[in-house]
Amino acid sequence: MITKQAAPLKQEHSFHNGYVLSISFISALGGYLFGFDFAVIAGALPFLRAEFMLDAWWEGFLTGSLALGCMAGCLLAGNLADRFGRKPGLMLAAVIFAVSSLCMAFSPDLTVFVIMRFAAGIGVGMASILSPMYIAEISPAGIRGRNVSINQLTIVIGILVTNLVNYTLADSGPDAWRWMFGLGAVPSLLFLFGVLWLPESPRWLVKAGREEQAGKVLEKIGNSSFVNDTMRDIRSSLQGAGNEKQSYSAVLRKSVRPAVMVGITLAVFQQLCGINVVFNYTSTIFESAGADLDRQLFETVAIGVVNLVFTLVAMWQVDKLGRKPLMLFGSLGLSVVYIVLAFLLQNQAAAGLVSVFVLLAIAMYATSLAPVTWVLITEIFPNKIRGVATSVAIVSLWGAYFVLVFTFPILAEKLGTYGPFYMYAAICFLGFLFVKSKVRETKGQTLEELENNFSGH
Repeated sequence: MITKQAAPLKQEHSFHNGYVLSISFISALGGYLFGFDFAVIAGALPFLRAEFMLDAWWEGFLTGSLALGCMAGCLLAGNLADRFGRKPGLMLAAVIFAVSSLCMAFSPDLTVFVIMRFAAGIGVGMASILSPMYIAEISPAGIRGRNVSINQLTIVIGILVTNLVNYTLADSGPDAWRWMFGLGAVPSLLFLFGVLWLPESPRWLVKAGREEQAGKVLEKIGNSSFVNDTMRDIRSSLQGAGNEKQSYSAVLRKSVRPAVMVGITLAVFQQLCGINVVFNYTSTIFESAGADLDRQLFETVAIGVVNLVFTLVAMWQVDKLGRKPLMLFGSLGLSVVYIVLAFLLQNQAAAGLVSVFVLLAIAMYATSLAPVTWVLITEIFPNKIRGVATSVAIVSLWGAYFVLVFTFPILAEKLGTYGPFYMYAAICFLGFLFVKSKVRETKGQTLEELENNFSGH
């Protein structure tokens, strides 16, 4: 009976899909820059080792310094997003990307380079919160998973394009790394000009008391029925919030604590599952398998291609299969693949065989943990505290990323390159158990419906 009554209401909603898709793609260009700064280190690391005479500790710290900046950027973005809106934060992230890319390219020594990579991390951290948050807030419920996954798609396109550029520049001499980093200024400026065209998030506008402006934005997204229902739901979710400034203590409230704990755990798991070791230390892994520099850089390109293809698969399935089945598949599958990969590396298998299981791990991650974690983080927090709660979760994500990439060179030096992968396999199995017992399905529900579900109302 309930199903029969609900169906016609949903049929009343129609959307301007081209407009929603275009503003989603522009916002998601922040993901492209995220992918650039994330991937450029893989191609540049062999040159940076020679340029700065890096030992295992400095190699890990230089790679992980991006994550430290990301943590600062997340804290900054969460506050900016709730006080001034999503759009100003996206613009600031674009400027930081452009300036830091040029400064890394012209770094005279290791200290300046690490400081500038930290600064780049601030831009990455801001974009990692604001781009998916913005897309979630402007997307209708039925296509929100796909649209937020666009952010992951632009991340992997950024990774692939950067890997191709790195591979092309590899023969240009010892200063190739300077070009690798400096070229990041170009997409940064394109992103900045694109953001100028974006409307502000309607959910933030209502929270800021600018309902007329919010209504105009929603009219560009859908028909009058959609506008009226969405405005009603947003007002209801913000009842009692007023214009109070939300502090980070708000995430400790009993009503939102379950959602916050799920968000933090998923964010940490996405990193400690170990896959970013494959992305950032491709050259180290394949060097241990006997590959030369050209083969090492070629593998980064292969990783980028597989990552892109299977991210498209995830976008196709995330609103059909749902979030939870994909997360369960990815976590358990990675656990098994890591055990095989560790065994192959331990027994010095041929680089070609190692490559098969590296690419299989990338495919599983790209179909599951990579995009779905970002989708869930943007969905499960209440409107009142979405900015600060999202920043707390993603600060945790970048903290875990720092731990992962900082410790890998040190662990690999002590245990062998294969050793850490047995650890990552165990973490993935624990993640599987957590998702199975604690994560609820979110597909097809509005942000306001999800708020009621997760807060237990």
